[in-house]
Amino acid sequence: MLSPSLFTPQAWQDALEIVEYIGTDNPEAASRFVPALEATCTQLVALPRLGSVRNVGHKDLKGVRIVPVTGFEHYLIFYTTTGKNLKVLRVLHAARDFPTMFKE
Repeated sequence: MLSPSLFTPQAWQDALEIVEYIGTDNPEAASRFVPALEATCTQLVALPRLGSVRNVGHKDLKGVRIVPVTGFEHYLIFYTTTGKNLKVLRVLHAARDFPTMFKE
């Protein structure tokens, strides 16, 4: 299990909402989402530069990296790295207008 300090409160909320959304149509897939998210984040902790760098249009978020959740490629993990520290900022569906979401 991953440390809660790895995720921002918004990233935790995103994950909960995704599980709820997936669960309305496919409870079995919803039960696989959190383990897939944890596995992907464990991989990121070991290889923090794995994701691609994106400019999301917010000056405080330069260098945000994005990687898909393994097995749920339409769900993206947005994270930053500072030294050996990794912070998951958001977990969002690829169809979301994420550049504007980071401007809030």
